[in-house]
Amino acid sequence: MNNQYTFVARKPNAAYHKSDIGFLVAVLLLWGFGLFTIFVCSQDYAIRFFNNDAFYFVRRQIICSLAGFAFFVFFLVLDMATLKRLVMYFVFISIIMCLLTFISPLSIEKNGARRWIRLPFNFTFQPSELIKFSLVLYLACFFDGQYELENEKERDVLPCVGVFLLMVILVLLQKDFSTSAFITVLGLTIFFVTGAKLRWFIPVSFLAIPVIVLLITSEQYRIDRIIGFLNPEQGASTFNFQVNASKSAISAGGFWGAGIGRGISKLNEIPEVHADYIFAGWSEVMGFFGVVFYFGLLVFFGWRGYKAAFNCPSRFAAYGSFGCVTAIVLQSIINCMVVCGKLPSTGIPLPFFTVGGSSIIVTLGMCGFILNASRCEEKPEKIDQFEEVNIDTLTIL
Repeated sequence: MNNQYTFVARKPNAAYHKSDIGFLVAVLLLWGFGLFTIFVCSQDYAIRFFNNDAFYFVRRQIICSLAGFAFFVFFLVLDMATLKRLVMYFVFISIIMCLLTFISPLSIEKNGARRWIRLPFNFTFQPSELIKFSLVLYLACFFDGQYELENEKERDVLPCVGVFLLMVILVLLQKDFSTSAFITVLGLTIFFVTGAKLRWFIPVSFLAIPVIVLLITSEQYRIDRIIGFLNPEQGASTFNFQVNASKSAISAGGFWGAGIGRGISKLNEIPEVHADYIFAGWSEVMGFFGVVFYFGLLVFFGWRGYKAAFNCPSRFAAYGSFGCVTAIVLQSIINCMVVCGKLPSTGIPLPFFTVGGSSIIVTLGMCGFILNASRCEEKPEKIDQFEEVNIDTLTIL
Protein backbone atom coordinates (compact mmCIF):
# COMPACT_ATOMS: atom_id res chain seq x y z
CA MET A 1 0.00 0.00 0.00
CA ASN A 2 1.46 3.35 -1.09
CA ASN A 3 0.45 6.66 0.46
CA GLN A 4 1.74 10.20 0.54
CA TYR A 5 2.42 11.63 3.98
CA THR A 6 3.20 15.13 5.15
CA PHE A 7 4.27 15.78 8.71
CA VAL A 8 5.69 18.68 10.71
CA ALA A 9 9.04 18.31 12.47
CA ARG A 10 10.50 20.62 15.09
CA LYS A 11 13.94 21.91 14.10
CA PRO A 12 16.61 21.94 16.78
CA ASN A 13 17.78 25.30 18.11
CA ALA A 14 21.36 24.06 18.33
CA ALA A 15 23.27 21.31 16.62
CA TYR A 16 25.70 18.95 18.34
CA HIS A 17 27.91 16.09 17.31
CA LYS A 18 29.96 13.57 19.24
CA SER A 19 32.26 14.80 21.96
CA ASP A 20 36.04 14.73 21.49
CA ILE A 21 36.93 11.28 22.83
CA GLY A 22 40.64 12.08 22.67
CA PHE A 23 40.20 15.03 25.01
CA LEU A 24 38.10 12.93 27.39
CA VAL A 25 40.81 10.23 27.46
CA ALA A 26 43.44 12.88 28.24
CA VAL A 27 41.35 14.19 31.14
CA LEU A 28 40.85 10.73 32.60
CA LEU A 29 44.54 9.85 32.24
CA LEU A 30 45.67 13.08 33.92
CA TRP A 31 43.19 12.54 36.74
CA GLY A 32 44.23 8.89 37.16
CA PHE A 33 47.96 9.61 37.20
CA GLY A 34 47.34 12.49 39.57
CA LEU A 35 45.53 10.22 42.01
CA PHE A 36 48.30 7.64 41.70
CA THR A 37 50.95 10.28 42.46
CA ILE A 38 49.02 11.51 45.50
CA PHE A 39 48.89 7.93 46.78
CA VAL A 40 52.65 7.50 46.34
CA CYS A 41 53.71 10.88 47.71
CA SER A 42 51.30 11.41 50.60
CA GLN A 43 51.59 8.11 52.47
CA ASP A 44 54.49 9.08 54.71
CA TYR A 45 52.99 12.45 55.67
CA ALA A 46 49.55 10.93 56.26
CA ILE A 47 50.94 8.16 58.48
CA ARG A 48 52.87 10.65 60.61
CA PHE A 49 50.16 13.27 61.06
CA PHE A 50 46.82 11.46 60.56
CA ASN A 51 46.85 8.46 62.88
CA ASN A 52 48.70 6.04 60.57
CA ASP A 53 46.06 6.50 57.89
CA ALA A 54 48.11 6.10 54.70
CA PHE A 55 45.04 6.68 52.50
CA TYR A 56 43.90 9.90 54.19
CA PHE A 57 44.69 12.25 51.30
CA VAL A 58 43.76 9.73 48.60
CA ARG A 59 40.35 9.19 50.14
CA ARG A 60 39.68 12.93 50.41
CA GLN A 61 40.85 13.49 46.83
CA ILE A 62 38.45 10.80 45.57
CA ILE A 63 35.55 12.41 47.44
CA CYS A 64 36.41 15.82 45.98
CA SER A 65 36.82 14.22 42.55
CA LEU A 66 33.25 12.91 42.75
CA ALA A 67 32.08 16.48 43.31
CA GLY A 68 34.38 17.54 40.47
CA PHE A 69 32.89 15.00 38.05
CA ALA A 70 29.41 16.23 39.02
CA PHE A 71 30.62 19.72 38.09
CA PHE A 72 32.08 18.19 34.90
CA VAL A 73 28.72 16.65 33.91
CA PHE A 74 26.87 19.88 34.72
CA PHE A 75 28.95 21.90 32.26
CA LEU A 76 28.90 19.08 29.73
CA VAL A 77 25.18 18.39 29.42
CA LEU A 78 23.76 21.94 29.47
CA ASP A 79 23.60 23.69 26.12
CA MET A 80 25.74 26.77 25.62
CA ALA A 81 22.78 29.14 25.49
CA THR A 82 21.72 28.04 28.98
CA LEU A 83 25.28 28.27 30.33
CA LYS A 84 25.57 31.77 28.92
CA ARG A 85 22.44 32.83 30.80
CA LEU A 86 23.89 31.40 34.02
CA VAL A 87 27.25 33.19 33.78
CA MET A 88 26.31 36.22 35.88
CA TYR A 89 24.91 33.98 38.62
CA PHE A 90 28.19 32.07 38.57
CA VAL A 91 30.19 35.30 38.85
CA PHE A 92 27.99 36.53 41.69
CA ILE A 93 28.45 33.28 43.65
CA SER A 94 32.23 33.42 43.12
CA ILE A 95 32.46 36.99 44.42
CA ILE A 96 30.25 36.21 47.44
CA MET A 97 32.43 33.21 48.31
CA CYS A 98 35.53 35.41 48.10
CA LEU A 99 33.91 37.90 50.47
CA LEU A 100 33.17 35.08 52.93
CA THR A 101 36.92 34.60 53.40
CA PHE A 102 36.98 37.90 55.30
CA ILE A 103 34.39 36.71 57.84
CA SER A 104 36.20 35.02 60.72
CA PRO A 105 33.71 32.28 61.73
CA LEU A 106 33.35 31.12 58.12
CA SER A 107 36.97 31.35 57.00
CA ILE A 108 40.27 29.71 57.88
CA GLU A 109 43.50 31.58 58.42
CA LYS A 110 46.82 29.95 57.55
CA ASN A 111 50.15 31.77 57.79
CA GLY A 112 48.39 35.12 58.07
CA ALA A 113 46.30 34.59 54.92
CA ARG A 114 42.56 34.01 54.66
CA ARG A 115 41.98 32.06 51.46
CA TRP A 116 39.64 29.25 52.51
CA ILE A 117 36.07 28.93 53.75
CA ARG A 118 34.82 26.15 55.99
CA LEU A 119 32.61 23.39 54.64
CA PRO A 120 30.86 20.51 56.44
CA PHE A 121 32.74 17.28 57.31
CA ASN A 122 36.04 19.10 57.86
CA PHE A 123 36.39 20.14 54.22
CA THR A 124 37.51 23.55 52.98
CA PHE A 125 37.17 25.45 49.72
CA GLN A 126 39.40 28.09 48.15
CA PRO A 127 37.20 30.60 46.27
CA SER A 128 40.12 32.01 44.28
CA GLU A 129 40.14 28.75 42.30
CA LEU A 130 36.51 29.34 41.34
CA ILE A 131 37.33 32.94 40.39
CA LYS A 132 39.58 31.63 37.61
CA PHE A 133 36.70 29.77 36.00
CA SER A 134 34.09 32.49 36.53
CA LEU A 135 36.43 35.12 35.05
CA VAL A 136 36.92 33.02 31.91
CA LEU A 137 33.17 32.53 31.47
CA TYR A 138 32.41 36.18 32.19
CA LEU A 139 34.93 37.46 29.65
CA ALA A 140 33.71 34.94 27.07
CA CYS A 141 30.11 36.05 27.61
CA PHE A 142 30.99 39.76 27.59
CA PHE A 143 33.09 39.74 24.43
CA ASP A 144 30.55 37.53 22.66
CA GLY A 145 27.94 40.20 23.38
CA GLN A 146 30.27 43.00 22.30
CA TYR A 147 30.98 41.24 19.01
CA GLU A 148 27.27 41.16 18.20
CA LEU A 149 27.00 44.97 18.43
CA GLU A 150 26.96 46.27 14.87
CA ASN A 151 27.97 49.80 15.83
CA GLU A 152 31.56 49.83 17.09
CA LYS A 153 30.91 53.04 19.02
CA GLU A 154 28.48 51.14 21.25
CA ARG A 155 31.22 48.75 22.36
CA ASP A 156 32.52 49.54 25.82
CA VAL A 157 35.04 47.51 27.83
CA LEU A 158 34.82 49.57 31.03
CA PRO A 159 32.18 47.36 32.72
CA CYS A 160 34.28 44.32 31.87
CA VAL A 161 37.45 45.92 33.24
CA GLY A 162 35.59 46.83 36.43
CA VAL A 163 34.52 43.24 37.14
CA PHE A 164 37.98 41.98 36.15
CA LEU A 165 39.72 44.34 38.60
CA LEU A 166 37.23 43.50 41.35
CA MET A 167 38.10 39.81 41.08
CA VAL A 168 41.84 40.49 41.08
CA ILE A 169 41.59 42.81 44.10
CA LEU A 170 39.47 40.35 46.09
CA VAL A 171 42.05 37.61 45.59
CA LEU A 172 44.89 40.01 46.34
CA LEU A 173 43.26 41.03 49.63
CA GLN A 174 43.37 37.36 50.64
CA LYS A 175 47.17 37.73 50.51
CA ASP A 176 47.32 35.44 47.49
CA PHE A 177 49.64 37.39 45.23
CA SER A 178 50.49 34.39 43.01
CA THR A 179 46.87 33.62 42.16
CA SER A 180 45.97 37.28 41.62
CA ALA A 181 48.93 37.62 39.24
CA PHE A 182 47.89 34.45 37.42
CA ILE A 183 44.28 35.70 37.10
CA THR A 184 45.60 38.98 35.68
CA VAL A 185 47.70 37.19 33.05
CA LEU A 186 44.79 34.89 32.19
CA GLY A 187 42.37 37.79 31.83
CA LEU A 188 44.74 39.84 29.68
CA THR A 189 45.32 36.80 27.45
CA ILE A 190 41.59 36.50 26.82
CA PHE A 191 41.37 40.26 26.19
CA PHE A 192 44.08 39.93 23.54
CA VAL A 193 42.61 36.82 21.89
CA THR A 194 39.12 38.32 21.65
CA GLY A 195 40.45 41.26 19.66
CA ALA A 196 41.08 43.95 22.27
CA LYS A 197 43.10 46.79 20.77
CA LEU A 198 46.77 46.78 21.63
CA ARG A 199 46.66 50.43 22.72
CA TRP A 200 44.50 49.40 25.69
CA PHE A 201 47.42 47.42 27.12
CA ILE A 202 49.93 50.28 27.10
CA PRO A 203 48.49 52.32 30.02
CA VAL A 204 47.78 49.09 31.90
CA SER A 205 51.42 48.04 31.54
CA PHE A 206 52.76 51.36 32.81
CA LEU A 207 50.41 51.16 35.79
CA ALA A 208 51.03 47.47 36.50
CA ILE A 209 54.83 47.60 36.79
CA PRO A 210 55.06 49.91 39.84
CA VAL A 211 52.09 48.17 41.46
CA ILE A 212 53.76 44.75 41.10
CA VAL A 213 57.03 46.07 42.53
CA LEU A 214 55.16 47.62 45.46
CA LEU A 215 53.26 44.42 46.18
CA ILE A 216 56.38 42.25 46.06
CA THR A 217 58.36 44.50 48.37
CA SER A 218 55.47 44.83 50.84
CA GLU A 219 55.91 41.27 52.17
CA GLN A 220 59.21 39.76 53.34
CA TYR A 221 58.40 36.25 52.13
CA ARG A 222 57.91 37.57 48.58
CA ILE A 223 61.29 39.27 48.71
CA ASP A 224 62.82 36.03 50.00
CA ARG A 225 61.34 34.12 47.07
CA ILE A 226 62.86 36.53 44.56
CA ILE A 227 66.23 36.37 46.32
CA GLY A 228 66.05 32.58 46.45
CA PHE A 229 65.30 32.43 42.74
CA LEU A 230 68.17 34.75 41.81
CA ASN A 231 70.59 33.10 44.25
CA PRO A 232 69.72 29.42 44.85
CA GLU A 233 72.58 28.98 47.34
CA GLN A 234 71.21 31.62 49.69
CA GLY A 235 68.67 30.52 52.29
CA ALA A 236 69.39 26.86 51.63
CA SER A 237 68.11 25.88 55.07
CA THR A 238 65.17 28.33 55.18
CA PHE A 239 63.22 29.93 52.34
CA ASN A 240 65.10 28.06 49.59
CA PHE A 241 65.04 24.66 51.28
CA GLN A 242 61.95 23.29 49.52
CA VAL A 243 63.10 24.26 46.03
CA ASN A 244 66.57 22.74 46.52
CA ALA A 245 65.01 19.57 47.94
CA SER A 246 62.66 19.26 44.97
CA LYS A 247 65.53 19.63 42.49
CA SER A 248 67.41 16.93 44.39
CA ALA A 249 64.38 14.64 44.19
CA ILE A 250 64.07 15.20 40.44
CA SER A 251 67.74 14.33 39.95
CA ALA A 252 67.36 11.20 42.10
CA GLY A 253 64.78 9.84 39.67
CA GLY A 254 67.30 9.20 36.93
CA PHE A 255 65.96 7.97 33.61
CA TRP A 256 63.51 5.26 34.71
CA GLY A 257 62.72 6.54 38.19
CA ALA A 258 63.37 5.28 41.68
CA GLY A 259 60.19 3.21 41.67
CA ILE A 260 57.10 3.24 43.88
CA GLY A 261 57.98 3.57 47.54
CA ARG A 262 61.75 3.43 46.95
CA GLY A 263 62.49 7.16 46.84
CA ILE A 264 63.62 8.84 50.03
CA SER A 265 63.97 12.46 48.94
CA LYS A 266 60.25 13.02 48.52
CA LEU A 267 59.48 11.54 51.93
CA ASN A 268 62.18 13.06 54.11
CA GLU A 269 63.31 16.27 52.43
CA ILE A 270 60.35 17.99 50.76
CA PRO A 271 57.79 19.36 53.25
CA GLU A 272 54.23 18.46 52.18
CA VAL A 273 55.36 17.11 48.82
CA HIS A 274 51.74 16.12 48.05
CA ALA A 275 50.85 19.83 47.71
CA ASP A 276 52.35 22.30 45.22
CA TYR A 277 55.63 20.35 44.86
CA ILE A 278 54.04 17.04 43.95
CA PHE A 279 55.66 17.13 40.50
CA ALA A 280 58.99 16.48 42.26
CA GLY A 281 57.52 13.29 43.71
CA TRP A 282 56.25 12.19 40.29
CA SER A 283 59.67 12.93 38.77
CA GLU A 284 61.53 10.91 41.40
CA VAL A 285 59.24 7.91 41.14
CA MET A 286 58.87 7.88 37.33
CA GLY A 287 62.18 9.46 36.28
CA PHE A 288 62.95 11.31 33.07
CA PHE A 289 60.72 8.90 31.17
CA GLY A 290 57.78 9.87 33.38
CA VAL A 291 58.49 13.59 32.95
CA VAL A 292 58.50 13.25 29.16
CA PHE A 293 55.32 11.18 29.32
CA TYR A 294 53.59 13.81 31.48
CA PHE A 295 54.47 16.68 29.17
CA GLY A 296 53.46 14.60 26.15
CA LEU A 297 50.08 14.01 27.77
CA LEU A 298 49.78 17.71 28.63
CA VAL A 299 50.57 18.66 25.02
CA PHE A 300 47.93 16.21 23.79
CA PHE A 301 45.43 17.68 26.28
CA GLY A 302 46.21 21.21 25.08
CA TRP A 303 46.05 20.22 21.40
CA ARG A 304 42.62 18.62 21.69
CA GLY A 305 41.34 21.45 23.88
CA TYR A 306 42.54 24.23 21.60
CA LYS A 307 41.23 22.34 18.59
CA ALA A 308 37.79 22.30 20.19
CA ALA A 309 38.06 26.03 20.87
CA PHE A 310 39.21 27.03 17.38
CA ASN A 311 36.68 24.79 15.59
CA CYS A 312 33.72 25.82 17.72
CA PRO A 313 31.20 28.01 15.81
CA SER A 314 29.82 29.53 19.02
CA ARG A 315 31.93 32.52 20.04
CA PHE A 316 30.97 32.17 23.70
CA ALA A 317 31.96 28.50 23.73
CA ALA A 318 35.14 29.20 21.73
CA TYR A 319 36.30 32.03 23.99
CA GLY A 320 35.37 30.10 27.13
CA SER A 321 37.04 26.83 26.12
CA PHE A 322 40.16 28.70 24.99
CA GLY A 323 40.35 30.36 28.41
CA CYS A 324 39.81 27.08 30.25
CA VAL A 325 42.51 25.23 28.30
CA THR A 326 44.90 28.16 28.77
CA ALA A 327 44.23 28.24 32.53
CA ILE A 328 44.94 24.53 32.99
CA VAL A 329 47.99 24.34 30.70
CA LEU A 330 49.51 27.59 31.96
CA GLN A 331 49.09 26.53 35.59
CA SER A 332 50.75 23.22 34.82
CA ILE A 333 53.74 24.85 33.13
CA ILE A 334 54.18 27.45 35.89
CA ASN A 335 54.02 24.82 38.64
CA CYS A 336 56.57 22.57 36.92
CA MET A 337 58.94 25.49 36.32
CA VAL A 338 58.70 26.48 40.00
CA VAL A 339 59.47 22.92 41.12
CA CYS A 340 62.48 22.85 38.79
CA GLY A 341 63.71 26.21 40.11
CA LYS A 342 63.09 28.06 36.85
CA LEU A 343 60.56 30.48 38.39
CA PRO A 344 60.25 32.02 41.87
CA SER A 345 58.21 29.96 44.28
CA THR A 346 54.44 30.45 43.97
CA GLY A 347 51.29 28.93 45.36
CA ILE A 348 49.99 27.81 41.95
CA PRO A 349 48.82 24.16 42.16
CA LEU A 350 49.47 21.47 39.56
CA PRO A 351 46.07 20.66 37.99
CA PHE A 352 44.90 17.05 38.49
CA PHE A 353 47.91 16.30 40.76
CA THR A 354 48.05 18.68 43.71
CA VAL A 355 46.03 17.59 46.73
CA GLY A 356 43.10 19.97 47.11
CA GLY A 357 39.38 19.75 46.53
CA SER A 358 39.09 23.30 45.19
CA SER A 359 41.59 22.69 42.41
CA ILE A 360 40.24 19.33 41.23
CA ILE A 361 36.59 20.47 41.31
CA VAL A 362 37.25 23.60 39.27
CA THR A 363 39.63 21.82 36.89
CA LEU A 364 37.09 19.11 36.10
CA GLY A 365 34.38 21.74 35.67
CA MET A 366 36.55 23.51 33.10
CA CYS A 367 37.13 20.22 31.31
CA GLY A 368 33.38 19.62 31.13
CA PHE A 369 32.93 23.01 29.47
CA ILE A 370 35.72 22.29 26.97
CA LEU A 371 34.22 18.90 26.11
CA ASN A 372 30.83 20.57 25.64
CA ALA A 373 32.41 23.06 23.24
CA SER A 374 33.94 20.21 21.25
CA ARG A 375 30.42 18.97 20.41
CA CYS A 376 29.12 22.22 18.95
CA GLU A 377 28.31 22.34 15.26
CA GLU A 378 27.29 25.19 13.04
CA LYS A 379 23.73 26.33 13.68
CA PRO A 380 21.29 26.31 10.78
CA GLU A 381 21.25 29.55 8.80
CA LYS A 382 17.58 30.11 9.57
CA ILE A 383 15.99 28.81 12.71
CA ASP A 384 12.27 28.21 12.46
CA GLN A 385 10.03 26.63 15.00
CA PHE A 386 8.67 24.16 12.50
CA GLU A 387 9.57 22.90 9.07
CA GLU A 388 7.30 21.03 6.73
CA VAL A 389 8.74 17.75 5.52
CA ASN A 390 7.24 15.81 2.62
CA ILE A 391 7.61 12.12 2.02
CA ASP A 392 6.45 11.14 -1.41
CA THR A 393 5.81 7.51 -0.70
CA LEU A 394 5.84 5.33 2.35
CA THR A 395 5.56 1.66 1.78
CA ILE A 396 4.08 -0.29 4.65
CA LEU A 397 4.76 -3.98 4.49
